[in-house]
Amino acid sequence: MGAFVYMLRCNDGSYYVGSVRGSLEQRIAEHNGAKYGGYTARRRPVALVFQQDFQQITDAIAAERQIKGWSRAKKEALIAGDYDSISLLARNYTRFPRQQRRPRPSTGSG
Repeated sequence: MGAFVYMLRCNDGSYYVGSVRGSLEQRIAEHNGAKYGGYTARRRPVALVFQQDFQQITDAIAAERQIKGWSRAKKEALIAGDYDSISLLARNYTRFPRQQRRPRPSTGSG
């Protein structure tokens, strides 16, 4: 039995990232049927936009946690299969964090 990490596009345009062991098709049907409530229940219908299979559920969960931390732009690059942009966006994020760095105080010398 395999495992998947998956991304859904919700009716409001947002993305939901999850993981499942077993049938991905069944899990998407559960999202669309609001079986568990939560985020997607209020944003139906949902559509599968990305999936990746794994041998172990622990690997799928690790990928889910990683992708959940990504920006919308990075998620959309993953959906498009644009791996160069994912790498570039990751580098730009570390170079230009959300909050501007404050200049260091002058030491008065020089």
